[in-house]
Amino acid sequence: MEDFLFSYYGYSPGKLRKWHPGADVVLVDADARDFGRDYLGTAEGAVLDASSLMARRRGTAEFVAELLAAAAGRPAQFGCFGMHEWAMVYRTREVRHSAWPMRLGAEEIAQVVESRGVRCSHFDAFRFFTPEARPLNVLQPTRERQAELEQPGCLHANMDLYKWAFKLSPLVSSELVADCFALARDIRAVDMRASPYDLGALGHEPIRIETPDGRAEYASEQRGFAERAQPLRQRLTDACQRLLDATRSPSV
Repeated sequence: MEDFLFSYYGYSPGKLRKWHPGADVVLVDADARDFGRDYLGTAEGAVLDASSLMARRRGTAEFVAELLAAAAGRPAQFGCFGMHEWAMVYRTREVRHSAWPMRLGAEEIAQVVESRGVRCSHFDAFRFFTPEARPLNVLQPTRERQAELEQPGCLHANMDLYKWAFKLSPLVSSELVADCFALARDIRAVDMRASPYDLGALGHEPIRIETPDGRAEYASEQRGFAERAQPLRQRLTDACQRLLDATRSPSV
């Protein structure tokens, strides 16, 4: 459950624990050498070398700002019911989390996928679908269409706020990274509880999206996460815009 937040996203617990104040914050009387190569010493103390970092990260900041703004400007959709995890194990013997049993048999899983359909707008979920499941999705997401398709009701889009925050670290504050991590951690639990895997041994009761009650529970969780994600998405968008504005060439 939680390993995913470190293995898939590739940001170690050690990096998550390391605190950074973000750009334009002076650490009074601090020695820049204690904070690493990205900091400069000033008469007041240590400060992040934002200009140097933005020379390397500007493309990332521009992409993240555009993606988040596009998603925020779209209405949230709550009708996917977490079928992406089912599509990842549809009619295949090779499953990603093979250490854990399934709640349903292979044919029952296939019947749920075929009867419910798949409505996934998130490319980084879609790319793990089995070849047999991809044609069943109402959309065919690509990396190039990510900003066009991403929407604020999607669990994975909201979980990815953590990814975008840490990719911009240390330019954004560690408080923002940690807040996004806390949201991603809670989303990940619901994401897997709604999957066909049996995670009862980990203390996680399933959300049985194959039933009307389960779908209602999932949609309720999804709405709650969308509400929690909205201010985080705005904080991250604002941080990107401040960084871009502060380091924009005078000729632009």
